[in-house]
Amino acid sequence: MAPLLSMHGIDKRFAGIPALRSAELVVERGEVHALIGQNGAGKSTMIKILTGYYRKDAGEILFDGKPVEFSSPQDAQRSGISTIYQEINLVPYRSVTENICLGREKRRFGLLDWSAMHEEARALLARFKIGIDVRRPLMAYPTAVQQMIAIARAIGFEAKLVIMDEPTSSLDEREVGVLFGVIRQLKEAGVSVIFVSHKLDELYAVCDRVTIMRDGRTVQVAPMTQLSRLDLVTSMLGRELSQVLHEGHGMADAAGEAREHVLKVQNLSVGRKVSDVSFDVRPGEIVGLAGLLGAGRTESVRAVFGADRPDAGTIDFARRENAIATPSDAIRAGMGFCSEDRKLEGIIPDMSVRENLTLALMPQLARRGIVNEARSREIVDRFIKRLGIRCTGPEQRIRELSGGNQQKVLLARWLCMNPKLLILDEPTRGIDVGAKAEILSLIRELAGQGLGVLMISSELEEVVEAASRIFVLRDGRTAAELRGDAVNEQSVMTAMAHGHESAREAAHG
Repeated sequence: MAPLLSMHGIDKRFAGIPALRSAELVVERGEVHALIGQNGAGKSTMIKILTGYYRKDAGEILFDGKPVEFSSPQDAQRSGISTIYQEINLVPYRSVTENICLGREKRRFGLLDWSAMHEEARALLARFKIGIDVRRPLMAYPTAVQQMIAIARAIGFEAKLVIMDEPTSSLDEREVGVLFGVIRQLKEAGVSVIFVSHKLDELYAVCDRVTIMRDGRTVQVAPMTQLSRLDLVTSMLGRELSQVLHEGHGMADAAGEAREHVLKVQNLSVGRKVSDVSFDVRPGEIVGLAGLLGAGRTESVRAVFGADRPDAGTIDFARRENAIATPSDAIRAGMGFCSEDRKLEGIIPDMSVRENLTLALMPQLARRGIVNEARSREIVDRFIKRLGIRCTGPEQRIRELSGGNQQKVLLARWLCMNPKLLILDEPTRGIDVGAKAEILSLIRELAGQGLGVLMISSELEEVVEAASRIFVLRDGRTAAELRGDAVNEQSVMTAMAHGHESAREAAHG
């Protein structure tokens, strides 16, 4: 029998940049199929092309034996494809029943049949062991219940294919177990499921086969039983187990051990993404945070910087425990943070290089509302020269600069504050190879001058090259601390897949 879904040779470009290149996805009837890959691998683009949100540039899609090209998600839904997104896309002020039955309301004598719809909503939620008043607004219930309602709505369309994008992100362990029970019911009824998740344990618990994507391509398709966790991680990251062990990391461990911590985080818990994370940074040291997408890296450093409030744990910065409640507190205490999304959370595109560079320093440059222009120009000129920022001048709009030079401006923004700690979340993402080398060289130079650096990078080669120690996060917990000879790609990948003991064995085996 032909597969339920076949996507072959799918290409997609955005502004000339390839997002998908000859990508493939085949889902059998009554199969739970995992779709995995790092951030930017092409998973979401693939799903959006299938469901009519984007149009493909090339390739063929066959659904239920027929060529298809859906014009919209609603068109795909009418044809038997239901999608459950990670972000709940329901109507909070409407009742649970209205959300579940939206778009397929029951009528009697031309009027809405509320009794029948309430009954259907209760029956669908009963499959998830949820007994609530379906007449109340959706917003009256916690996020986990809303997520279950979104899943119930998707299943209620009697779909042939259900796409679940990180469906467990808001669920506790019991609720995840209930969801998996429903997925198995769907499978027994002949319904196929595409399951997108970064949690390896979930994939092995519920999925039959896996498609692994990397850099817009399908790199591996296999039964889950034939791939180990380490196989999954290495395939996603595109690294081989035979990588040469790393030699030399800028700062010797012994020198670092002699210095007092500038930052010490213990048993940190933040929402559902971070449950038990610990790490520390010393002056003059580059510490790497590694982990797969969703491991809790960014959420942890946001809490350190005061952008999110921790639920538990201690954050000791510059000998003060839990003293940072807001980013303003962090900046005043001597902390800088270059966020992952340079364009959204870093630069202000229509402002000049000068304005972007001095943004954090502005309170110190102004007195009674008047900016000291001479001091501002002196600082900007000094950092443009020091960091080698290529621009026509301080007044050039930052959006006109290359990605690497924009990142240098953001580094300069914090360096002119003379920080004790600099947090870098994916500092080389989206910049060319030459600029990457410059940025990494600059980071090492700064650490050599005594600055503590906490660096997140999804590129293992990069974090191994730069860091003297690496903390590996897995499913919101610190899985391993690697130092010395253990700072190598094989040990990091092993810790991502299995945790601390396996990483230790990999380092010494």
